[in-house]
Amino acid sequence: MTISANEVKTKGVSLFSTMLDKFDELIINVRGKDKFVVLDIQRYNELRANELDLAYIQTTQDIKDNNYKTQSAKEHIADLMNEL
Repeated sequence: MTISANEVKTKGVSLFSTMLDKFDELIINVRGKDKFVVLDIQRYNELRANELDLAYIQTTQDIKDNNYKTQSAKEHIADLMNEL
């Protein structure tokens, strides 16, 4: 369900509770563009758990495929600094 930022501004955050009773998520539209998503905390936690499960599966597959490297903490920090 999409709501405008103006609706949120005029009705306040109590609008979220009412709307989230009917919809899984709310999209807040700002000046004609979808900008934010509002979820209740239970739905957010479910999505986050799924995201972490997927990361675990991908990491396990990388280990099976030898798609990783071994390095010291100093080397790892140097790699991170080079990424910045």
